[in-house]
Amino acid sequence: MDYDDQLDRALSESPDVAEGGDRFSVPEPTVRQEGNVTVYENFAATHDRLAREAAHVLKFFQTELGTSAQIDDRGRARFTGEFRQRRIADALDEYVESFVLCSECGSPDTKLVTEQGAEVLKCDACGALSTIPDI
Repeated sequence: MDYDDQLDRALSESPDVAEGGDRFSVPEPTVRQEGNVTVYENFAATHDRLAREAAHVLKFFQTELGTSAQIDDRGRARFTGEFRQRRIADALDEYVESFVLCSECGSPDTKLVTEQGAEVLKCDACGALSTIPDI
């Protein structure tokens, strides 16, 4: 059996992969105003989905939005000031791009690790180490 025959056989026996499906999706932020405070209702679900510490995500949002914030007893993030849903969503997209997705292969299967005294993004899929910006 030559290479082409083996390849045809392997392709015919392998399962079809659905194209266009994205196994990683970030929840759309649910945001509402409470006076001069913006409440990010599904913050806990978001940082759980991203597999990141709540404090790290919150610190990024504070820097990105230029405001103070805290996590309440229900796991919601509370930002001082009025922020539209689109602004929160843009900041979340920036966080995902910088601290979740692998810069080499685009996989979300990453974790933040300390290598030689510096915090880097390590990809579990391809093994790449990527520098991350300071918050």
